[in-house]
Amino acid sequence: MSLMRLLQRKPTGEIVFREPTSGDVPSYAILSHTWGKEEVILEDIQVGAGMSKTVSKTVSKTVSKAGWEKIQFCAKQAAADGLQYFWVDTCCIDKKNAVELGAAINSMFRWYQNAARCYVYLSDVSKPDTGQNDQSSWEEAFRKSRWFTRGWTLQELIAPRLVDFFSLEGKRLGNKLSLESEIYQITGIVNKALRGDALSNFSIKERRSWAERRNTTIEEDAAYCLIGIFDVSMVPNYGERRDQAFRRLEDEIHRLYKGIDFEQFAVGLNLASFPEATQFVAREQELSKMHGLLQDHSSRSCVVLHGLGGMGKTQLAITYAKRHKEKYSGIFWLNANDEDSLKLSFRDVVQQVLRYHPSTIVLSSVDQDKDLDQVVSVVKAWLEFPRNSKWLMIYDNFDNPKTPGNPDSSAVDIRQFLPRSDHGSIIITTRSARVRQGIRIHVQKLPDVSEGLEIVSNMSGRKGIEKDPDAIALVKELDGLPLALSTAGVYLEHVTTSFSDYLQLYKTSWLKLQTTSPLLDSYEDRTLHTTWQITFDRIQQQNTASARLLKLWAYFDRQDLWFDLLRHANSVDDEWIQKLTKDELNFNEAITLLCTFGLVDLDKSPQQQVGARGYNVHSCVHSWIVFVLNKEWDKSFARLALTCVASQVPSINEKDWWLLQRRLLQHVARLNVFIVDGKLDIDGLDWAFHKLGDLFTDQGKLAEAEKMYVRALQGKEEALGPDHTSTLDTVHCLGNLYGDQGKLAEAEKMYDRALQGKEEALGPDHTSTLNTVHCLGILYGDQGKLAEAEKMYVRALQGYEGTLGLELASSYLPALNTMFAFGDLFSQTDRNDMARTMYSRALSGYTTVQGPSSKWCRQLEDRLQALQVASAESKVGQNELTESGAAESRSLKRKLPSGEGG
Repeated sequence: MSLMRLLQRKPTGEIVFREPTSGDVPSYAILSHTWGKEEVILEDIQVGAGMSKTVSKTVSKTVSKAGWEKIQFCAKQAAADGLQYFWVDTCCIDKKNAVELGAAINSMFRWYQNAARCYVYLSDVSKPDTGQNDQSSWEEAFRKSRWFTRGWTLQELIAPRLVDFFSLEGKRLGNKLSLESEIYQITGIVNKALRGDALSNFSIKERRSWAERRNTTIEEDAAYCLIGIFDVSMVPNYGERRDQAFRRLEDEIHRLYKGIDFEQFAVGLNLASFPEATQFVAREQELSKMHGLLQDHSSRSCVVLHGLGGMGKTQLAITYAKRHKEKYSGIFWLNANDEDSLKLSFRDVVQQVLRYHPSTIVLSSVDQDKDLDQVVSVVKAWLEFPRNSKWLMIYDNFDNPKTPGNPDSSAVDIRQFLPRSDHGSIIITTRSARVRQGIRIHVQKLPDVSEGLEIVSNMSGRKGIEKDPDAIALVKELDGLPLALSTAGVYLEHVTTSFSDYLQLYKTSWLKLQTTSPLLDSYEDRTLHTTWQITFDRIQQQNTASARLLKLWAYFDRQDLWFDLLRHANSVDDEWIQKLTKDELNFNEAITLLCTFGLVDLDKSPQQQVGARGYNVHSCVHSWIVFVLNKEWDKSFARLALTCVASQVPSINEKDWWLLQRRLLQHVARLNVFIVDGKLDIDGLDWAFHKLGDLFTDQGKLAEAEKMYVRALQGKEEALGPDHTSTLDTVHCLGNLYGDQGKLAEAEKMYDRALQGKEEALGPDHTSTLNTVHCLGILYGDQGKLAEAEKMYVRALQGYEGTLGLELASSYLPALNTMFAFGDLFSQTDRNDMARTMYSRALSGYTTVQGPSSKWCRQLEDRLQALQVASAESKVGQNELTESGAAESRSLKRKLPSGEGG
């Protein structure tokens, strides 16, 4: 960097030069403006060194120049921002010194880039003093400002981190960030460039486009003002004319990106060898990362794009190649689907090179039709020439790599097709996460709904759908999968079907919809319903258990499948499912293969979970599993899924029961559809329906719980008889449910039936019988039958103590629940001493069983504290507390303990 001459505003207001320096430059502000007729130049400052803004009544010639106001403005604004030094191009460069001028032109971009602040002074934009920040008063002039049409101001806009815009009067209009939208509309410069993204991330063509409508006073400056934009160096030669200046600039750009020998190896892009790419959107983060990994030509660079089929890996590679084609001497596309396709692609490379360099001996001497192995060898040899280092090879569809455990004899060993030299750039696209020839980038679903809407809109030709709720619902269902979004768009292009109707067809007639959708050029012969079949066939070759697991997934929700959920599947008559669920190692082996091919992902949601993390499949893949892999419905798999889920339902006495039940809910919802639609063989599954009723009850879904309990009761009555204890457990739970729903008469009938049946089957003092007695007591309390309630509590408590013994009953949860409820009853009937005794017994027991910080201990302590208040006013408060607390705890106190009842 050349010497930088800064201006300094002293506390007295004097403006002087600081000693020029190239190192240890202090923080400074910098001015951006358009030149006028009376600018202050270097000699003016030198002549008037030390003068202040009010040197005398006779204003000097320098101060009287119109440009002096801009210097004063910059000095004042810098001081307001805490900066002592500033730089203005009109007077801080000795333009009579060609060496200094040339060095300054080559350093200018960095000077603006390193400035603490850049002030854009718009001499043709006035901001009226209205007392309000009304942008409409100056926005039209801002958009038409001459500053946006000048060549040198391009780098002054892009290079600095902080750019503030000011009016003719020196009033702030905004900054580069706040005016970003307006600046983009005026200049066409994308937001990422305005926000400081590395310019190397933008193609040479795009950077050229930023300057297309800008002008310079001196014709050669049109090229010189772009030196910093392209990060090159060249000596200005005023008088060489514009065309020659641009030729030299292009040479420097090519030398920087392609090397001095690029012409010797330059090969034009052969778009015919590329797959068709349509409607590519977003992926800027992946493109930026690819560029960062591939831009260093000093050694071999390789990027592996891996992910689920249909995610757009190929189109991402195409977009990268087109965006950065200027940086490579040649870009070659190869089909790596199998060895034969690869060899034919190498033959295409020979033909592509010979079109531009027909005398290349190493390539022209090979027989392209007879010996394809030799063709591969000579192409690799040509790529390995030391001076031929700026090529890019793209190996597309490398989906069947030769890896340990892959028995497919047609698997490809890509190492045989890679040049051996330590230079050049390589991109590999694959569905397999086992490809490790380079830095891997996982290409995942599009994260933003707006990106999906853009694809659907472009493919269907339906505009203005950004806020259409039906279009948004469809895009959310397709969940960011480019192939699914493109398929939907191309189908909707030719029909009048609405977005909502398409979504309905997608959910109910998935396979027929896919088979009747037009083919996409960009996906060749692959469609949404066939694209994963090849992957599935390879998975089945390598591990049948993985394939069976994928098929089984149709009967679960697409999200959150984990090993423990499948533990009970080993009872099914399927050797591969038995193997899968025998131990966690077998499960991990199977699920890892599915993850490797991108069909399954580890659940990375931040929500709190209990147990091991689960695995997810994409919604479109799940639809394919349902409608293609399970085209013939498998009732045994549906029954198996229900068995697995029901067996995992925890009781409320288990640790983290609520979290585990929440994990199961989405699977239960899916199974419920099968149950309602009759797609399940329900014989012998009454216990499972009862467990699902428990889950729905615990989760507050009472209507769903009632249906499950009724279904369970009907099955048990038919299979076991109306008086079997298992049947009575379900009757008891229905009583609990009706009580929670406020159907007290129905609840009483259920409890009476359960009690009568248990007394006959188990005896009047069995703990299960006493649980029903206890619940009847709560029900009578809810009905206001306090005397009947008391009788039930007395019977239940005496029964527990008689059956278990006084000591054991004092730590038995159902007995403690009865003591708690009994205490509430005594409190309601103003028998405070008896209430205090009962609460104290219950508190002692809960403390022993659950610990002193449990919910019930805290509530009992509140009850006991309220009883100590003697005033009538306090009694009212106490009764209110008792009522609200009793209502809160009724549902839990009705519950049967673990191991008893249903």
